[in-house]
Order: sequence, then structure tokens, then C-alpha cells
Amino acid sequence: MKRKVVSALLTSAMVMSLAACGSSDSQTGTGTDAAENQTTGSTESGSTQAQSTERQTLTWSVIDVNAGVNATGDYAEEIMNQLEEFCGADLELIWYANDALSEKNSLALTSPSTMPQIMSWGGTVTGDVVSAAKNGAFVDLNNYIWDSEKYPYLSQLSEDVAANLTVNGQLIALPRTRVVGRYGLSYRQDWAEKLGVELPENATPDDVYNMLYAFTYNDPDGNGVDDTIGMEMTSYTGPFDIIQTWFGCGNGWQEVDGQLVPVWTTDEYFEAVDYIKKLYDDGLMPADFYSRPTDSWSNGCKTGENGVFIDVLDSGKRIWQYYEAEDTLTPSVVNPDEPASMTLYGAVNGHTLATAGYNGFFTLSATTLDTPEKIEAALTVLDRLCSPEMLTLTQYGLEGINYQYDADGYIEDLDADAENTEAVALANNYKGLNQLLTFLPTSESSTGAIPVKSDKFSDAQNAAYAEALEYAEVNPALSYLVGSDTYSQVGADLDDQVTAARTQYICGSITLDEFKATLDSIRGQGYDAIIEEVNAQR
Repeated sequence: MKRKVVSALLTSAMVMSLAACGSSDSQTGTGTDAAENQTTGSTESGSTQAQSTERQTLTWSVIDVNAGVNATGDYAEEIMNQLEEFCGADLELIWYANDALSEKNSLALTSPSTMPQIMSWGGTVTGDVVSAAKNGAFVDLNNYIWDSEKYPYLSQLSEDVAANLTVNGQLIALPRTRVVGRYGLSYRQDWAEKLGVELPENATPDDVYNMLYAFTYNDPDGNGVDDTIGMEMTSYTGPFDIIQTWFGCGNGWQEVDGQLVPVWTTDEYFEAVDYIKKLYDDGLMPADFYSRPTDSWSNGCKTGENGVFIDVLDSGKRIWQYYEAEDTLTPSVVNPDEPASMTLYGAVNGHTLATAGYNGFFTLSATTLDTPEKIEAALTVLDRLCSPEMLTLTQYGLEGINYQYDADGYIEDLDADAENTEAVALANNYKGLNQLLTFLPTSESSTGAIPVKSDKFSDAQNAAYAEALEYAEVNPALSYLVGSDTYSQVGADLDDQVTAARTQYICGSITLDEFKATLDSIRGQGYDAIIEEVNAQR
């Protein structure tokens, strides 16, 4: 039986358990073994530290992906109190809407004296962040986090990921770690089975096209109405980046004749974009995708409008779970006595997109964290949030309220029913707090640290991750882009221009010649210099 590791610690012995967080041995076990190591060591040093060090109050800007419903409700204060006691600091959380994050952070950089002490960022390190780092805006974490006694989790940061977060030799951020083989294609299995278009083991782009066409025009739901569109799509165009890899043009950048170049300078890129344009022209994705909000993404698959979802494989898993949930049960079109399901497919044509090993990151302000004590307090919070206790609290809430343990010691969610008003209210008590997590040393170890029973959904997801990893295309220029002065100044804007021009071409707003002319102009605006600076570092 797995050992119950959370609530007793959080209610009675929380502060006393912190000393064991300093033991690097806590990472040698898996699951609850790690938690047990963490809570059975000497408590004397933790008590001494609590008595001799002034408790810090830390400001933290946090990404709001829940439309303002974060850590609210009857138990929210209790959860925050437990989090703060365990981590040894008081937190003032400032929620920034995801769509406004870049603007809010840019404004914060203009006022160093009032910058949030911990700042959350999306994506990877580029643009304003690099420029700010070169001007000394952020703490050099190299001076702190490699101390495994103080920071047993943070100190296990991958050196490869650290290189992508390093500017002028200074580690300026901590990642929100992600599975590398996370991207792929998921499709509705019952639709494919009914229409005879299931993807073969080594599917080609043509196989995917045939599936999308059938899902659009061959009445996959059998209702006799023309109301389906093959592929889910919103204004977020990340799926296009995944599709591009199917044609062998790489992830962002590609090595050609010994030189790293952006993929949009290659023939394979234009082959891929023409394929995407054909999907659009043939009506296999929503005609208005460019104006569809990202917060409604996956709704099309859930409601039966779409049958293919291209992005992270875990989203395909969640759609499948939605089909089988009691209140949203979706019958299979093949056998109405069974629920519909999703197949998590992964790579197409031997390629898919790799993550950077992280998605989003945290920086520490060098101006508002102006003493070693404040810096160490911030890092202690970030480190202790990686513990099994905090991973559970921030993602599952309170035992007996939000979850319980079954007879085998596994977590059972009590508030997972998205259609139940009371359950949603309970989940809101801790909702959004997972945005505080780095998931170090790896997202896999963080998942394994919590006693959650494996099921067919997670098993399928993990198998798809493992398969995708084998074919995942990494961005070979990522660490070099951080060191490019021109990219830090104009790279993000130029990348946005490339993405916008691609969308315009796909939708028919500009011709192929105009598209190519736009890309040539972007090279002249600074991208040729970026290419030169990237290759000079190799």
C-alpha cells in the first residue's frame, strides 16, 4: 500500500518537515519513497533557521489561464496558508491574463524598483528578457541553485535546459519543465473506424489529409447533417509548426549545408505550408480559425464539430476523458453502448515537434530581491514547491475536501466533475496554483511523486510521449538565439511577422510571391544578421 504523504504533514508538522527538504537523498526514491525521505530527517536545522531568519514577503506575477478564477472560495485561504507555512514565506500573487502577459512584463521591466520579485513568463527566453538580462535585471542563479543541500530539486536542473536560459554566462531563469516528446496528433477513434481511415503505423501527410477529408465530408457522426470539420484550430498556430516537421523542415531552425538557418528559408517549409493551405482551401479546418479564441480550444472535438486535434498529446487525452465522463458521456458512433475515444498518435512521416524541455519560466528580480536573504527565500519557495506535499496541494487541494485516498493509498479526485457546480467551486480553491510550479527536476519525476493510480488514459499518454520522443525534432539554434544581440532586439517581432505572413498566405490574403517577398523583407530587417550571429557561436 502506498503511504499517505500530505494532509497530516500540512496540518500539524509542516514547518518541522522542512529540514528534510535539504537532503539531496530525497530524489533517490520514487513516488512516496521520495516524500518519506523528505519528512523523516532531522528537524533541528529547520527550527533554527525559522527562529533566526526573518520571514520574507515575496511578490510574484503569475500567469492566469483561468479567466480570473484562481485560488478563490471557502478553502482558498486555508490552502494558501498551508503553502506559505510549508515554503517559509508570505506570497503576494499578482495574476496576469495569458494574453496580456507580455505587455504586463514589458511594463514591469521599465520600473525596476517595483518589479515583482518573481516573474512568470510564457514560451522560451527571447526578446525583452534577453535585453533586460544583459542590463542586469535578473539574479544570476548560477550563484545559488547548484547547492544541492539548500535546493535539492532546483539543483537537478538539466544542463541542456539551463543553456537555453543562460545569457552572457548568467543563468537568468528557472524553467517550467515539460516532456520533450509532448507534441503530436490525436484523433477520434470511432469516427476513423466507422469511415475506414484509421492511421497506419507509419502515417504520411496524405494519410492525415484523407482522414481530415473524410471527417469533414463523409458524415462521421451519422446524423445526415453537414456539421463537421476535420481539424480543430484556433488563432494559436502552433499546430502548423507541428505539421511543418512532417515535411522534414525541422523545428524553428534547420541545419543546411553546415549552417543553421530558419526553416522558412527551406524548400521543405514551402511544401509544408502549401499542404496546410490545401487543408484550409478544402475546408478541412475552420475557415475562421484566425479569429477563434484559444481559451475555447478543444471544444470543437468535445462537441463533435472536429475529430482531429494537433498539439500536445495530453490535450488529446483530456478530450478522451471528457467523452467518458459521466455527465458528458459521448457514445461511440460505431457502438452506442460504448463511449467515444481518442487515439493519441504522435509523429507523422517520422517527425514531430520537440519541446524546448520547458514552456515558460521564472525570473528573479535583481532590484527588488536586493539581499541574499531575499533571493534565498524566493529560491526556497520555488524549491519546496517541487516537493510531493506541495505538488499535491497545488494540483489536488485538501484531503477530505478535494480528494481522498482509496484503499490502496492512491488519490481519488472529489472535484473533477466539470459539470457539477459544487465540484467546480471546490476546485477553484486551488485552481491556478499549478502555475507556481517548475516541475523540477523533470515533469516525469514530479508526476511520479504523487500517488495517482495509473489508468488507460495516462498509460496511452505516456506511451504516446515515449513514441513521440523518438521522432521529436529539437530546435538546434535555441541556445544560440539567446546569445544573438539582434535576436534579442528584434527577433520576437520578426518571428511574429513570419507567423502572420504564413497565416495570410494560408488564408489567401496574399499570393505565394507576396509571401516570399515578405520573408525576404524580414531577412533584410535583421534576420540575416541573426543567422550570422547564431552561426558565429557554433
